[in-house]
Amino acid sequence: MANDSSTFLYTAGFNHVGSYQVSCEPWMSASVTVPANSSEPLEISFPRVSKFVIVLNETGSSGDIRLGFSADGVKGTINNNFTRISGSQSFSADYRVTSIFLRSDTASEQTASVIAGLTTIPPRDFNNWSGSSGVG
Repeated sequence: MANDSSTFLYTAGFNHVGSYQVSCEPWMSASVTVPANSSEPLEISFPRVSKFVIVLNETGSSGDIRLGFSADGVKGTINNNFTRISGSQSFSADYRVTSIFLRSDTASEQTASVIAGLTTIPPRDFNNWSGSSGVG
């Protein structure tokens, strides 16, 4: 049987290093309403796997925002698996995720901006971190 190169289709995937080395497509959302701590966390889904994520707390000194990678992690029900972003501060990291979860750390809603750099990797090729050790 001859080796037919048309049967092998090389595409970008979760562990494809080149997908994270090249420039990414910008994704932004400003003035996002972050629900109060008595509400369910807000899930922000990206159309493709991210190269990086930045969240800016636009509220000022009146409240903190919780950022996590699962609803339970942001709620703090699973070993407090979230990052707290204090008023007027931002959080950035090189995370490859398809969604993030936000919730206020207080009884009032907060406002945030979210910026992400997207790779060409579709979400279907991504394993969800939810339930992983340290995620919740």
